[in-house]
Amino acid sequence: MMMSATPHTPGPSTSGAVDPILSIRDLVVEFRTPRGVLRAVDGISLDVAPGERVGIVGESGSGKSVLSRAAMGILDDRNARISGEVLIHGSSVLDLSAKQRRQLWGRQVAMVFQDPLSSLHPITPIGEQVAEAVRRDGTTNRADARERAVELLDMVGIPQPRRRAKARAHELSGGMRQRVVIAIAMAAQPSLLFADEPTTALDVTVQARILDLFDELCREFSIGLVMISHDLGVVAEHTDRVAVMYAGRIAETGRVGDVITRPTMRYTRALMDAIPRIDGPERSLPRPIGGLPPVLIDAPEGCRFAPRCGAATGECTERAPELVAVPGEPEHHYACWHPVPMEGADV
Repeated sequence: MMMSATPHTPGPSTSGAVDPILSIRDLVVEFRTPRGVLRAVDGISLDVAPGERVGIVGESGSGKSVLSRAAMGILDDRNARISGEVLIHGSSVLDLSAKQRRQLWGRQVAMVFQDPLSSLHPITPIGEQVAEAVRRDGTTNRADARERAVELLDMVGIPQPRRRAKARAHELSGGMRQRVVIAIAMAAQPSLLFADEPTTALDVTVQARILDLFDELCREFSIGLVMISHDLGVVAEHTDRVAVMYAGRIAETGRVGDVITRPTMRYTRALMDAIPRIDGPERSLPRPIGGLPPVLIDAPEGCRFAPRCGAATGECTERAPELVAVPGEPEHHYACWHPVPMEGADV
């Protein structure tokens, strides 16, 4: 996977000889507002290989959802200005017409949104909604599409799928609705799936089942998955690689085990310290991150985390750090002038 934190600077590539499904280079997304230009995504590069699960984490407002929508070509905002390159199977998404993008959606790339209830039609039976997605290929008749819809509902773990196909969205639980949305996303067998906070409103048990379902889909169909989340625990258990975003940029990226167990950028370390732990010292409490993320209309010149970082110096406020590799870990990159010292190193 390739990522970078600074505009117009290619990030480190680790995809090897496997051609990526998704390839993003120097993506910038800006919004014109009455107060000025807001740069929500600032020079991000990213590769996703077949079967690879990539997690993107960060606080609210870090640019995670804007990144995913821009990459899919569904960022429908006349005030948005997008530059850079987004390739899906080698085709440039940003150069496609609106009609060509609609042909891309579902067939090659699909999105699972955060709130399934708002994504489903309130009156149409869910089986018909799944069947409608099946028929987008233009070759499947209505009867065959209904049968395929039942198969898809069964595939995503909905019990009694033929009976459930006649139900409306409000008649299903939150977990069931999320499975329906996944079934719709899988109707045309896409090779790339974006999941934007797919388990936020679900209880822990249902959340685990949905995440296990994503794992199975990636393993069985070699789907590339980009999972947007604020939950480091979810990402740690259900992704292969992770990118930590802060204020529109990548702060740290690498194999999920390396980033979680050896966070190097100060922001990543702060995120880890803010998580409640049951295996820590008795009476230990999580440490919240002081301050607020910057307003991106008037973002700091240097490291955007500097105003909230206890290790920041004058250098941090003057120049933005670039992504560099952790010594001895070529796939683990961070952007920090004063990285967290490695265990055993001189402070």
